[in-house]
Amino acid sequence: MEALNTGNPRQTSEEQSTASSHQLHGGSQRRVAAISSPALAVARLTLPRVMDAEGRVDESRLRMHIFKNGGVCPSERGLAWRFLFGMYPCGSTALERSLLQEQLVVRYQVMKRKWQHFLPSAMRMHLNGTDAELLAAVRYFDQRQAQTQQQSQDRSEAVRVRMAFLELQAQILFERVTFDREELQEAIRIIDKDVPRTNRDLSYYQNEGLGNLLVLREILITYAAFHPEVSYAQGMNDLCSRFLEVLDCEVDTFWSFSCYMEKFSRDFRADGLHRKIELEAALLKELDPPLYAHLVKDNMERFTFCHRWLLLGFQREFEHSEALRLFEILSCDHLELISQQVDRARYQERVAQKFSTDGSESELQAINTDFTFELFICAAILLEHRESLLQCPDDVQLLQYTNGLQGTLDLNSILKKAENHFYNYCKRCAWDYTNGRCRPDRSKHEDFFYHLRSLFVLK
Repeated sequence: MEALNTGNPRQTSEEQSTASSHQLHGGSQRRVAAISSPALAVARLTLPRVMDAEGRVDESRLRMHIFKNGGVCPSERGLAWRFLFGMYPCGSTALERSLLQEQLVVRYQVMKRKWQHFLPSAMRMHLNGTDAELLAAVRYFDQRQAQTQQQSQDRSEAVRVRMAFLELQAQILFERVTFDREELQEAIRIIDKDVPRTNRDLSYYQNEGLGNLLVLREILITYAAFHPEVSYAQGMNDLCSRFLEVLDCEVDTFWSFSCYMEKFSRDFRADGLHRKIELEAALLKELDPPLYAHLVKDNMERFTFCHRWLLLGFQREFEHSEALRLFEILSCDHLELISQQVDRARYQERVAQKFSTDGSESELQAINTDFTFELFICAAILLEHRESLLQCPDDVQLLQYTNGLQGTLDLNSILKKAENHFYNYCKRCAWDYTNGRCRPDRSKHEDFFYHLRSLFVLK
């Protein structure tokens, strides 16, 4: 098999990290994230055949490009994520996005002011005075606020009128939203504990970038206030931090994070945790029954460590720039797209069988579309360390071993193995070779497995 193109063909991991840092934060100069990024609304993606002349994005091509190229280059990551996660509709033109950007900015600002007026005491993080970095973060954040206010005052009359109209619309939209004081205060209390624990070793939070901790706090509180059914759960700070680092913009981070949470908020609830663990166990049972039996034993609790991997997109298991790339790959929903195309190919196979000369039929097993590609990544890690895991006699040693994997895994290797497992799983489910009922006279291009294999990076 040919090697999977799991890295950006133009840059090494170190070059990607450096380029990303330069592109996002202006070289070595760290700063507090902007409120909005209007210029990106009309920016163009240079990915081949992804964006048309008016700025519309072919979503399927974007997602396939991300998967087959192991992500996008750092210089285009911020713009690509705005489409990938749904802040910008892929079918929108550049002109439409310019108008949408203004609307999203105003709506976010109205939402933020609403909870600030409701709980004015929560507008500022309470500091104990012992964390010098947090004190500096507040200072940098306040400087950005002052600069933003000055920019608002410098707007032209036409812009002020347009923004005032958009603000009136937003106020009407959110006027009936109410908050539960105790629930919101509790969410803010947890956020204020978690935000300072966000990884400050990242270059994004160095020097003046410390102010981004306060930007992160504002985003998380606004999200919790307007999504009480989800509110805030531990781990969301690390997830949202990833969006903020890449997008480097408060408004765009809020909306992109919100779009992501529409699909994955269940993962932060207890039922979502158990569901993910059950699915991972079920997949491992398909791939390696003995390892599955060793890990399960009397209950599913030994799989709990996998939930942290899945919840945060393996954020701690790979080097930081590689973890970002993996999150991007996982978010392109490659398995979901493949499953749709596999179903189409299987349907064509059934039709071909129906009219075959021998008249025989074979039952095609269903592919479990709940087995998302992240589960195959998780399984690939477990199978790569199979022998060591089998030597762990109890939960304590199992947890110690898996914790020791943090930052040591090779992403390219894991991606290749995960896709191999994925392909073989689809192949097993799609056709029972033992029946031997394939039409002998069909051409290569009519064969189901030719179609199936063509959907994968591996050839």
